[in-house]
Amino acid sequence: MKVFEKQSNVFRILSEAVSEGIVVVNKDQIIVATNGSADAIFGYDTKELLGKSLNVLIPQKFHHNHKAHFEGFVANSEKRHMGRGRDLFGVRKDGTEFPVEAGLNPFTIYDNNYVMALVIDITERKEQEKKIQELNSRLEQKIEERTQELHCTIEELKQEVKLRVEAEARAKESLQKERDLNELKTKFLSLVSHEFKTPLGGILTSATLIGKYKKEEQQDKREKHLDTIKNKVKYLDNILNDFLSVERLETGKVNYRFSQFPLSKVVNEVVYNANMLLKDGQRINYPQEIDDYVIEFDEKILELVLSNLIHNAVKYSGENTTIDLQVDFENDILTFKIIDQGIGIPEKEQQFIFKRYFRAENALLDQGTGIGLNIVKSHLENLGGNITFTSKEGQGSTFIVKIPVNNNNS
Repeated sequence: MKVFEKQSNVFRILSEAVSEGIVVVNKDQIIVATNGSADAIFGYDTKELLGKSLNVLIPQKFHHNHKAHFEGFVANSEKRHMGRGRDLFGVRKDGTEFPVEAGLNPFTIYDNNYVMALVIDITERKEQEKKIQELNSRLEQKIEERTQELHCTIEELKQEVKLRVEAEARAKESLQKERDLNELKTKFLSLVSHEFKTPLGGILTSATLIGKYKKEEQQDKREKHLDTIKNKVKYLDNILNDFLSVERLETGKVNYRFSQFPLSKVVNEVVYNANMLLKDGQRINYPQEIDDYVIEFDEKILELVLSNLIHNAVKYSGENTTIDLQVDFENDILTFKIIDQGIGIPEKEQQFIFKRYFRAENALLDQGTGIGLNIVKSHLENLGGNITFTSKEGQGSTFIVKIPVNNNNS
């Protein structure tokens, strides 16, 4: 300390020119010199710190570690920042703690070792750092919130886009259904106009001609026209029944009635009615060995299915042709095959053959509604059966019907 007293003017002049606080301690950590900045930083009067232990400037909680740090620093004497990587604190005379930054400079005078500490009060810097940290934290939080909001907005937009796409798809589907319905209505009106107009014209003509045959010997001519009227009326009745069947199928008003009956009963009736429609030279091959089949099914539906298919075979086959009706029963599945030698179905139109009101191009000149096969397919599917076909234009068609039944052989 005497050394610094001897050189006090020099030390004072040099140290007071420095803005940092200067604290010089000897090897025993006794303060031997300070400058005005150091006194002001720690709240002491001039020379009040001289002779005091360095611990008066260090918070109590750091005393037990500080001695070891100091001795280690002196032993490995080198210039460095104190507490690198750690927060350092000083304590003022009034006991308040504050953050500091200290640079340590060891030196030797007259074989005595000293350490000069350059001390800076970094309270304001720490407060600014704290404010910056708080601002950064709030900024990060806002960014996170905004990011989350943006993510939610994006998800909402995605959902809205999805809903709009679905709505557009439904609108397009509805529009397509409306177009299909309008097309169906047009076909229906055209069909009704054509299919009703022709037989009604025939009925009117026959009814008119009957009135001209008044003589007894003209009875055969009257009967001929009466038969014509009966056939035309029956044809119209069949058309109306088809339309009623479509309506019942669409509204779900079909009531199926299962009963046990001989298979031959239905087949005989269908073939008998079909024989009335045969063209010159046409014949129907009756299925063999079906007399023992007693099945449980809806009798009326089975009759409708077979009548429709056999009548089509007769209508679309030429004179001197054969319609073959085959029946097979295996594993509770009753299979019918109706094979004709008719005009066949064009390959490009086969995919539409079960659509309502559809008629192949090569069948447009023949009478028909185009709904019979659609009705047959709907009934069969409702009852767990199915219908398939193979056909080649100009060579004929084979329709195959499979239905699940219980066979009680007599």
